Amino acid sequence: MRQIMLVSAVVLAGLATPALGQSRCKVMDPTGTPLNIRGAPNGEIIGKATNGAMVTIIDRMSDNRGRPWVYVAHAGSGTPLGWVFREFVACY
Repeated sequence: MRQIMLVSAVVLAGLATPALGQSRCKVMDPTGTPLNIRGAPNGEIIGKATNGAMVTIIDRMSDNRGRPWVYVAHAGSGTPLGWVFREFVACY
């Protein structure tokens, strides 16, 4: 019984954790245009990501207006890409 409770606690704790390092994330920009990749949250555009591109979230922060941003890497290679607006990345 104690083992079941411990396993349940570990599973529930995992559900409450942010999607850092999660490997099943996809670019989902509702505008249908490529998503801007930036050097800093709301900073200079350094690249673009197409809708459907698989990424991994490796960091997160909010800009000075409180909007959420995530630092992403290419899901396959792990190559860091840059910062994108969090609401345009879906993790599952």
